[in-house]
Amino acid sequence: MKFEGIYPPAITPHNADGSIDREGFKIVLEHLIESGVHGIIIGGTTGEYYAQSKEERVEMVTLARETINGRVPMIVGVTAIRTEDCIEYAEIAKANGADALLMAAPYYAVPTQLELANHALAIDRAANLPIMLYNYPGRTGTTMGAEFFDRVGRSSNFAAIKESTGDINQLHMLAREYPHITLLCGMDDQALEFFAWGARGWVCAGGNCLPKEHIALYQAVAVENDVAKGRRIMSALMPFMGILEQSGKFVQSIKYACELDGLPVGPVRKPLRGLNKEDKRNIEMVLKTLKATMAKIEQDYA
Repeated sequence: MKFEGIYPPAITPHNADGSIDREGFKIVLEHLIESGVHGIIIGGTTGEYYAQSKEERVEMVTLARETINGRVPMIVGVTAIRTEDCIEYAEIAKANGADALLMAAPYYAVPTQLELANHALAIDRAANLPIMLYNYPGRTGTTMGAEFFDRVGRSSNFAAIKESTGDINQLHMLAREYPHITLLCGMDDQALEFFAWGARGWVCAGGNCLPKEHIALYQAVAVENDVAKGRRIMSALMPFMGILEQSGKFVQSIKYACELDGLPVGPVRKPLRGLNKEDKRNIEMVLKTLKATMAKIEQDYA
């Protein structure tokens, strides 16, 4: 498949007792599809997969398959610590019609580049599906480097990468040295820089609550090649991107913004806690200004 466009990692709505709100999850998926996103990631960090049991992770994939029903590509996260568990999740994803897999380094294990490559290739052999790598050492403790990319390059299934190191040099290396791996923005406050360096898409948690605004940036820069328009859109998005990347309350902020947009959300799962009143007021003010600015940009380009 071609990895181009906006790919939100879907949130997982919860009931008041913390259980999964299955009907709410269907509403979220329908909202994303109707908004025009180019694909949906199930089992990403924004979906709080790390706080789910194995049975819940599998059920979410099944429920997503039934709801999405082939209308947009479904990419399934398979990250776990043990290679055997990742393989099992990958096989379950394939059995449920996943179009691709999302794979990060095993968190906490801190493998070498060779060990990480062997881990990734084992998952690839088991599932034989396109793979979107997820390079986020801030969460996993391991950076995917040149040695890793050289080794996994033996398989064409390693087709894309969500690059989330925040290191601009890593972005430059991927764009220049590994152009065969489709580059996707995974650092929300650097989206404009990614598109300037040839990124073909954006894996954006904010796409849950602001899908049309994220699509607008992609359309302006990656499709229309209108950097000036893209700069205006990104400038409007930046205060919210700053909250996401710098507040230390990423999932909570996304979920509250979704709540403001009328989506079913519910609480985050432990060990996380919800936002305080000040956090909520800040998000409300930022989003109000953002939407007013976006409306002005749309008017200017109408």
